[in-house]
Amino acid sequence: MSIDQISKAAGAISAYSNTAKIAEGIGSGVGAAGINARDGMGGESFADLLKAGVQGMVDTQKASEAISAQAVMGKADLNDVVRVVTEAEVTLQTVVAVRDKMIAAYQEIMRMPI
Repeated sequence: MSIDQISKAAGAISAYSNTAKIAEGIGSGVGAAGINARDGMGGESFADLLKAGVQGMVDTQKASEAISAQAVMGKADLNDVVRVVTEAEVTLQTVVAVRDKMIAAYQEIMRMPI
C-alpha cells in the first residue's frame, strides 16, 4: 500500500470519525452544533480514539520508510530495519482489519429495515 493510499484511508477514517461525532451529538439530543459536548462523561471519544490510531499508523509507516531509506544508504542496522518493517506490516494489517469491520458494520446498518 502506497503513502497515497494510506493518506486516502486516513481521510476516510477521519470522515467516519466526523460522522461519528455528529451521530454522537444527535444521539445525545445535543444536535450537530454541540458535537464537542460530552454530557459530563470522561474519557476519550470514539473519534479521538480513531484519530490517535490513524496518526500512530502514519507515524509507524513514516518511521519504516525512513529506516528503510537509511538501510539503502548503508546507515541503518539490519535489526532496526526488520523491526520497523514488521511493525509497519502489523499496523497495516490492523488498519485493514478495522476497515473491513467498519465496512461490514455499515453494510449491516444499510440492510436494516426502516
